[in-house]
Parts: sequence; structure tokens; C-alpha cells
Amino acid sequence: MSILTYREALNQAMREEMRRDETIVLMGEEVGFYNGAYKVSKGMLDEFGPMRVLDTPITELGFTGLGVGAAMSGLRPIVEMMTFNFSMLALDQIVNSAAKMLYMSGGQFNIPMVIRGPGGAGHQLGAQHSQSLESWFCYVPGLKVVAPATPADAKGLLKASIRDNNPVVFIESEVLYGTRGEVPDGEHVIPLGVAEIKRPGRDVTIIAHSKMVLVALEASVELATEGIEAEVLDPRTLRPLDTEAIVNSVKKTNRVVIVEEGWEYAGVGAQFVDVIQRAAFDYLDAPVLRVTGLDVPMPYAKNLQHLVLPDKHRVKDAVNSVLYRKQEIGDRSLQSA
Repeated sequence: MSILTYREALNQAMREEMRRDETIVLMGEEVGFYNGAYKVSKGMLDEFGPMRVLDTPITELGFTGLGVGAAMSGLRPIVEMMTFNFSMLALDQIVNSAAKMLYMSGGQFNIPMVIRGPGGAGHQLGAQHSQSLESWFCYVPGLKVVAPATPADAKGLLKASIRDNNPVVFIESEVLYGTRGEVPDGEHVIPLGVAEIKRPGRDVTIIAHSKMVLVALEASVELATEGIEAEVLDPRTLRPLDTEAIVNSVKKTNRVVIVEEGWEYAGVGAQFVDVIQRAAFDYLDAPVLRVTGLDVPMPYAKNLQHLVLPDKHRVKDAVNSVLYRKQEIGDRSLQSA
């Protein structure tokens, strides 16, 4: 094991895969000479040269389309979005080209392509740079969607995504890049579509992805001091979703709280609820509750941003509600499914 930051784990994954397979290329804004906006591609231009690490113009639609064409021609491109807020400019290529090419070509063209970069809220980046858009991509057949929470998962899932023959949307968190954790040395590949129990428990299941896993774990530690053992389940891959892991956890704990940074309406947590009510309804002893970002654009002011984002206190409130340790279920901080 090595102790790596989240960004170092991503860098290591890309380096190892590019050494293994010369058809892999990295492209995006400032990925080369500047080492990436968040320094994820640090040193890669020096190692692999400008034919494999390509700085692009500020044109997401253009260089994402270049990535689709490269994938059709036999390369395996990694396309970095400086932030997934900018991926909105490339949605036509992602949704209408990358996701549909295999189907529309009658199976002639796979698109082995990774579209990766930071998503969610950073620190005071304002309404246009703080959005969690994973539910948009989960909606589209033909795309796989990954959201790792730890350095080990970041490395293992990115390597699996690069090797996958389908387009993968790989959403990192801006505030996780500096977090540290143990990462296995050598070959470390985590299959897509496999969830992980980050903390076992018996009283309630907390489902969270990306940086909300850390919030859920923080809440679970405090709940344990109150005699509540919460199980924290990280889907890791949002599409395909490990429904079996979710259902098995619900059958064990009988209560569920879902935590996501994004907005409540049509968020990925709504899909989790649908899985649970269809496959584990008879095991529920309370309504499923969702703790989400508030239904407003992200404020710039630090105090207001803290009010909008889920935190350990809101998670604990939700857990106490499904355990009927407080009288009212549902207020501004948590939503009943």
C-alpha cells in the first residue's frame, strides 16, 4: 500500500494505463504544459509527449467530438473537462455521438472513451461552477457513470473505465483532490458496477456517493457514540448500479437514508428509492429519506454555501427520523421519498 492523494491516484492510473497501451491519449484544456487545472495530469506531458497529451482550445464541443472520432478510429481517448459544468457545452457530442454511436452503427463502432474531470461544489465558486450533474448523464442509455469517493477507488475505477469499450463519464469531486488514503501498489482495477460497504452497520443504511461518502462516514462515527450503527454504502458506479448490494443492505437494516450533493428533484437518489421500493419494500420499517442540496442555485457567500450543502447534522437528523427518535419526518433539511 501507498498513501496517495486523490489527484495522485488519478495521475497514477492514467500513467500506468498509458504505459500499458500506446493507443491511450489524454486531451483537454491545460492538461499538458499547465499540468491540468487541478494538477491531475502533472508530469504526463514530459513522459508521453505532445502527441499523446494534447492541450486543446477552449471548445468543449470541439475537443469532445475529436475524442469521439479518435475512439472510432482505434484510439482510447481520455477527455478532461476542466469542470463538469463546462460539459454542458459538449452534451451534443456526449449524448448524441458517444452514447449512441455503437447503436446507430449497428455495432460497428465502439467508443472506448473516458470523459473525466471535477464536478460538484468547490469552495465559493458560485452558481455556474458548483453543480452536480451526474443525474443528467445517468439518464442516457449508452453511457456509464462513475463517481469515486476515495483515492483507492479513484485509481481502480479509472483504470477500469479506461479499459472499458464504452463511453464512461467519470466525475471527480473538486474538494477531494487533496484527500489522502491507502492505494494498493501495482495492478489495481475495480470492476464497474460494484458497490462497496464503507462502514458496516445494523440499524440504518446510508447510501452516498462521491464526497458525500465522507459526510456520511463522519455522521456515522458520531451516531455510533449514541448507540446507532449506520451502514454506509457507496455505489461507486451510478450507471450501471449495483442494485443487489443496495437491496441486501436494506434487508439487513430496514431503514434507509440517501445523501447526495445535487438537487433533490430527479436526482440520482430518486433512482435508488425506486430500486428499494420495488425490490425491498416489505423490509422497510420507515419511509426512505433523502438528504440533498437545497433547491436553489449555489450561493457564492461561504455561510450560504454551507447552508445549501448536506452536512453531518442533516444526515444525523434524517437517521434519527427513520429511527423515529424525533417526532417529525420532513423539513427543509431532509425530504421524504
